[in-house]
Formats: sequence, C-alpha cells, structure tokens
Amino acid sequence: MPVYVAVDLGPESGRVLTGEFDGERLSVREVHRFANRPVRVLDGLYWDVLGLLTQTRGGIALAAARGRLTSVGVNAWGGDFALLDRDGRLLANPRHHLDPYTSGLAGLVSWQDHYELTGVHPGPGTTACQLLAHAGSPLLEAADHLAMIPDLFTLWLSGELLAERTISSTSQLLDARTGRWASSLVTRLGLPRHLFADRLTEPGTVAGPLRDGNGVDGGNGRNGRNGKGPGSTVVVAVAGHGDASAAAALPVSSGSVGYISFGPRSLAGLELDAPVTSREARLAGFTNEGGVMGTVRFTRALNGLLLLQECRRAWGVRTSYADLVAEAASAPGFGPLIDPGHPWFLEPGDMPARIAAYCRSTGQAPPASRAQTVRCVLESLACSYRWALEQAEFLSDRRVEAVHLVGSGASSEALCRLVADFAGRPVLAGPVEATAVGNLLVQAMADGRVGSLTELREVVRRSFRPRAFPPGGQREPYEIAYSRYRQLTGIGGFWNGTEAGPASARRARPARHAASATSVGLAGDRVTAGADEEVEVGTPVGLHHVVDVEAFPAP
Repeated sequence: MPVYVAVDLGPESGRVLTGEFDGERLSVREVHRFANRPVRVLDGLYWDVLGLLTQTRGGIALAAARGRLTSVGVNAWGGDFALLDRDGRLLANPRHHLDPYTSGLAGLVSWQDHYELTGVHPGPGTTACQLLAHAGSPLLEAADHLAMIPDLFTLWLSGELLAERTISSTSQLLDARTGRWASSLVTRLGLPRHLFADRLTEPGTVAGPLRDGNGVDGGNGRNGRNGKGPGSTVVVAVAGHGDASAAAALPVSSGSVGYISFGPRSLAGLELDAPVTSREARLAGFTNEGGVMGTVRFTRALNGLLLLQECRRAWGVRTSYADLVAEAASAPGFGPLIDPGHPWFLEPGDMPARIAAYCRSTGQAPPASRAQTVRCVLESLACSYRWALEQAEFLSDRRVEAVHLVGSGASSEALCRLVADFAGRPVLAGPVEATAVGNLLVQAMADGRVGSLTELREVVRRSFRPRAFPPGGQREPYEIAYSRYRQLTGIGGFWNGTEAGPASARRARPARHAASATSVGLAGDRVTAGADEEVEVGTPVGLHHVVDVEAFPAP
C-alpha cells in the first residue's frame, strides 16, 4: 500500500503526517509536530527556515521508520519567499511578512489595475511589496532565483527548483487569468525579470527523487533506496499554498462550491472557474488565488478561533475549547454581538474585557458569564461568515446551496450548527485535516492512483464522510440577529438591493465595514485608493499569531 508524507508548514507550527491509500480510502496519521517561531535579529524579523528543515527531516525519518515511503509533498503559507544564488543556495533567511520593512505600490501602479491583473488584494506583506522594499539592495542584486517557501523546501528535499502555481498566485505578480508570471507588471515595478524565469508547474508535478540526508535511508534497508530507480521516494510539488491544499479536499459532488476554512484565521468564499477582479471585489477585501486543476479560490480573510484562544488565555482555565463551546451551547442565544474584524479583536490581549467594552460602546449589555462570552463570539463569527459568503455570491453572481466547513472548527458540532442556523443553509463539516488530506491526495494523483479533482474529492467523501447540519426550522430569530449584526457593523448598505440579474448589472456600494478590512498602509492612516476612494486603513485581518494546537482536536 502506498504511503505518502505531507509536510504542512504553518506560520505558527509545522506538522508531518502520513497517508496510506488503499485505492478507495485514505487514512491519515500525524507523526511529528513542531513550533515555527520567527527570529528577530537587530531591526528585522526572519523565518528560521533551516530550523524548519531540520524538523521536516526529523518528521520524514519518523515516517520512514514505519516502512517505505512513496512520496513527500510540502505546503506552507503564502507571500514570503527566499532569494537564491545561481546555484540555488540560500542568500539570507526569508523576511517575515509582518516585518514593517515592506513597501507599498503607491505611485507605481493603481490598486485597481494591479488587482484586475493579479486578482490579489493589496497588502503590504505580499511578495511584490517585499521585493520593492529590497530595491537597490546588494541582496536583490546577488539573487538569481526567487523561491516561495514550499518551493524552497521542495528544492532542499529534491534538488530541483520549481515554481508551483498555487503558491505563486499569492505573490501579487501572477496573471490571474493566464496563470503565468505577469511580465509587464514585473517590468513596470522595476523588479529583476530573471527572478521569474523558473517554469511554473501545476500541483502534482514530480520534482525528483528525495535526496539522501532528508530522512530516508539511502541504502537498501527497509525504507527502500533513495535513488532514481523504481523503488525511490520522490518529492512532489503539491498545491503549495496550504489553503489551496485544503480547498482540494472539499468533499464536493457538483455545483458551485462555498466553503469556510475555520481556524485561528478563517477564510470564507467560493471556488470558481475564473477570477472576479471588479472594483467592488477589491473594496470588499476578496482575493483570487490559484487552486488545483485551474480552479480559483475567491475568498476573504476573517477572524476565527483567535478570539476564543485569547479568551481562554485571559481566563487562565484548563477547560478545553470543546468544553467551552459546549458550555456556550447551553447559554441563551441571540445576545450581544461584536464585529470580529474590528481592530480591537485582531491582536492578542484581554479579549473578554475588549468584548465587554465593545458591547458597552455599541449600547449592548455585555455578556454576564464565561458561557455567554463564548456564545457571543460564536454567534458573531457565524454572522461574519454568512456575510462573507453573501458578498462572494453577489460579486461572482453565483449561488451555493450548502457550505463546506473544513479545518479545526469542523470537529465542533455546536459550532457547525450555529453556522448552519445563521447561514440559513446546510453545513457539511469535514475533513478536519483538510490541508493534509489535499496534500496527500495530490501526491496520489502524481502517483497515478487518482485521476482528477472530481475523483480526488470522491476519495475524500469515502474516507471522511462529511457530517450534515441542516439549518433550524425557526428562521425569524436568526434573521433578526443577523439584521442586528449588519446594523452594528455598518454593512447594511454594501449593495443597492439584491435584484436578479448579472453581477455587472448591479452597482455595489462599498461600506465602512468593507473599507476597514483593507490591508494597505498602517492602521489609522488615511490613504487615497483612487479618485473617489479615501478610506481609513484598519489592522489587516488574519494576522498570524501563536496558535494553541489543542484547539478543537480531531475526535
């Protein structure tokens, strides 16, 4: 039975998992978990990629101790990159996207022109903005290659440098429609064109054999040999962006796909066959990034379990997240609501106190107990997810009948029911380990054991049967609460009605809430987004924080 290895690198932690595929079902096991702690050196914040490589090799060795490995694939976060010399050697540790050294695009290209070309929402931590900050530096002048983080690890494991498309789509330098490097944009920004000469590859491309010293015995022992023959372990360029791997593992049968990836940082949106790059989509904070088999992930970053994580930290309790959610399920519903995207809730701190202060400032009675606080958080998150999905539908002129919920939140029955009730449509929950599952099954595609994305998702349905949560029958209380949420957050005027017809025939009206999620400039700055678009910049949604790995463990 083939055994595949998924290396899942996140901004706070990394994992190595194995997947055994019998031709019908996939079984997944975590074999190694480790922290990912950025390092501050003088005035810069860097990723410790060499430490991550050591941990990755250790995890592969643990997996190989169980038997011969068929392949290894690496997924990671987007935006950050390494600069390499002509021989593929690392010139310096990659800078962290939250390091304030990055630049902006002001004066070089209009936000809308850039968005229409790349489909990526403007942000100071993108690859393009980081490269602009390197302009004129000896480091950039010495660089011959650029490698996104998963591509860097594919290089180190296989010796082959590839540019995988889904991770490249996060760079703000890829043409969203052609799937190729936007050469005209690279030139316009004054960036070295040779950095983008490496060929773009699709998820499922075999990079080469796993090189000796990367966790698999190079001899002829029980792990097989690590050479170029039929018994070697190979390295596969999977969907390098972790969110793309997770989207591949949606257990979808047909039709338009709406989904929520629920973790400390959440994503909500649709899977489409073409990007949506309208002015309204940009102002609403949506991004278009690549998926498996040419799909487009039209999503918006939202707050998530960070709220509960910080509440639990402030309370100093040992109660599990699952127990906190169970307590909240027994508390009265339809109480106070918050805007999870408000700057108060995007940074670590005394979250219960901030929630109480927000409620008082908006004329609501604060939660009176721990259970009511958690209930407030969960109902507010459910409202924010519904709003993001409705925006995505409106902007793309699509309608989804059911919502797929994947990630750590999918293991919480109470949470899934709340999302279904507030969304007013069924929720299909699982798999919890969607990122790893997508990574592993793309390797199975490269191995010739899965033939298409449709077949891959059929394997997911067989292996991890999604749990269905239909919405409750009494719609009025949820609609009233959702109306309160829209009034509270100021999003009621996002569009002028929802009349039928193509999206191009409707005139969307950006609202204060949409502008507050803009991730350009520094929080509190006022920037000019165009002739009629002066907006106040809020703290970027979805910042990476330290994650408590115990949150919503798989059953």
